[in-house]
Amino acid sequence: MDRVTKMASERPVVIFSKSTCCMCYTVKSLFNDFGVNPAVHELDEIPRGKDIEQALSSRLGCNPSVPAVFIGGEFVGGTNEVMSLHLNRSLIPMLKKAGALWL
Repeated sequence: MDRVTKMASERPVVIFSKSTCCMCYTVKSLFNDFGVNPAVHELDEIPRGKDIEQALSSRLGCNPSVPAVFIGGEFVGGTNEVMSLHLNRSLIPMLKKAGALWL
């Protein structure tokens, strides 16, 4: 879990993803459309990706385990949470506060 915490704090927006996951693609596209450049960790392509996925699932309760989105080093959630934040107009202010967006 320490590794996840360290990775999650390396950039204003960090996404743990899998390259074959359509919901991960949707979340990454949303951030890219805003002009945010998140750090993306494709768990199916990096060493010890399975260990990170296990930590996300068991310690943070991510179900499914990806996408797992961190903004400003804090765990936000997965697709449902990110889309809910977007729909209730809370996502952009969060991104600005974290320094990921300058609009």
